[in-house]
Amino acid sequence: MPFDTRTQPLTPAQARVLATLMEKSRTVPDSYPLTLNSLLAGCNQKSSRDPVMQLDEAAAAQALDELRQRALVVEIGGARVARWEHNFARGAGVPDQAAVLLALLALRGPQTAGELRINAERWHRFADISSVEAFLEELAERSDERGGPLAVQLPRAPGARESRWAHLLCGPVDVQALQAAQPQTAAPASSALQSRVDALEAEVAALRAMVEQLRADLGLEAQPPA
Repeated sequence: MPFDTRTQPLTPAQARVLATLMEKSRTVPDSYPLTLNSLLAGCNQKSSRDPVMQLDEAAAAQALDELRQRALVVEIGGARVARWEHNFARGAGVPDQAAVLLALLALRGPQTAGELRINAERWHRFADISSVEAFLEELAERSDERGGPLAVQLPRAPGARESRWAHLLCGPVDVQALQAAQPQTAAPASSALQSRVDALEAEVAALRAMVEQLRADLGLEAQPPA
């Protein structure tokens, strides 16, 4: 049976648990699969989360059990404590790159393709924004036979230069509620500009690190700062 969120959408708790497992599998592989306590800490962290949630142990355990029944997570039995890992790419039938984007959207809320590329740096290095957009469009155009769309491009907000994307793991999105949660009326131009500056600074820092690594590999002296 295809993974269809139109008829069986995930709850917010299920989406947070699943996306957190997907995140930690790539960012902290040495401590993955996760125990319930580690998973709960990741679900409730205040950084890189929108919205911030406060799940308790019972809610996380229930979400894990429900996701296990849908073959989206797997319990790994241990000698002392059970651990959990996600099975999203296989369970949902999507490429790993698309799974990364969905998890980022589930953890951080709607984002532009450029923001997704920057935020995915520790998960997967996309070649360019076009490659991010290609996977997003594939998710948005997912056929009914495969379970229907898993992402949607939102209408461009007033003052914004780019449209944001949202996941559909929890069913259809309320566009008006999203726009109300992130109003653009106060200073849309400056906030959009700051977001782009932050993204560009992060990309420049990553490029500099790559250059220095190449210099080191080639045995070249580090270039003095300008």
